Amino acid sequence: MKMAFMSLIRTSEVIERIRSLHPKRIALQAPEGLKRELPALAEALRAEGYSVIISGDPCYGACDLALDTLDYADILIHFGHTPLMDHPRVIFEPIQLPYETPSLDNVIPLLKGPVIGLISTIQHAPSLPQLAEELRKHGFQPVIAPSSPRTPCPGQVLGCTYAAARDTGSQEILYLGTGVFHPIGSGIATGARVITLDPFTGEAGLVETDRLLRRRFAVIEKARSADRFGIIVSQKCGQNRVKLAEELLLLDPRSVIVLLREVTPDQLLNLGFPCYVNTACPRLSLDDQIRFPVPVLSPPEFEILCGRRHWDDYTIDEIRS
Repeated sequence: MKMAFMSLIRTSEVIERIRSLHPKRIALQAPEGLKRELPALAEALRAEGYSVIISGDPCYGACDLALDTLDYADILIHFGHTPLMDHPRVIFEPIQLPYETPSLDNVIPLLKGPVIGLISTIQHAPSLPQLAEELRKHGFQPVIAPSSPRTPCPGQVLGCTYAAARDTGSQEILYLGTGVFHPIGSGIATGARVITLDPFTGEAGLVETDRLLRRRFAVIEKARSADRFGIIVSQKCGQNRVKLAEELLLLDPRSVIVLLREVTPDQLLNLGFPCYVNTACPRLSLDDQIRFPVPVLSPPEFEILCGRRHWDDYTIDEIRS
């Protein structure tokens, strides 16, 4: 379902927030689905007397702040995500989608209950209390985990953090949202049974993690033939895990740290390592492996390869601090 995102950017509220900061130059940043709305917002800000620039680089989350734009602006307004860090010159404007409780006819038969953990992304997490109320009417006991330092909205999960799923303490989780990455990650992180509910269509389904795990086992096995490893360290502010990379270096003397801003297939191909270990965004290893020319392992998978961890102790990579 295509959403009219511009109606969700409350221009008057944005202007009111920045007025007290007295900026003259403003930088704007948004993820790809929202980026096309920035020119109209820039025009409205210019009408108020501000100078505006737009970050045109890809943006994958609050871990990917365009801090370099602050060389040209007094403040950066980052749309679409909740903050992962405090910065005196960055304003975060999360985007939350309107929600009308969909029919629960499709999801009720899939729920075993009675205790159901509820999770979502920031776009739908504020709607979880409303969903919880509907589930109570059907005799279930919904649980929404409290906020955490990386997820300020109760019940919120990220592609790199599943604390909200674990902290429900439930062996059955209902994910409100679209897509399968977050519910699959939640299933692997918790070992719980995960059901999805599309907030727009009401469609529901049971998440299967076995398929992903089989693919990851095959990637690890393929990596066993590698004679050297490039350990990727991200230059992005919310993804930089150089200490973890240094720990991984100790597992195999043939490893070398590779510092990257953007992790792309061409870059990995040009560097020429037969295998990489990814300490940048955890989604890269799982979501993008089909695009990469060689195996890209997560840190726990590299530990399995090096014999430090057993396959039975497989866990999804998370950034917890």
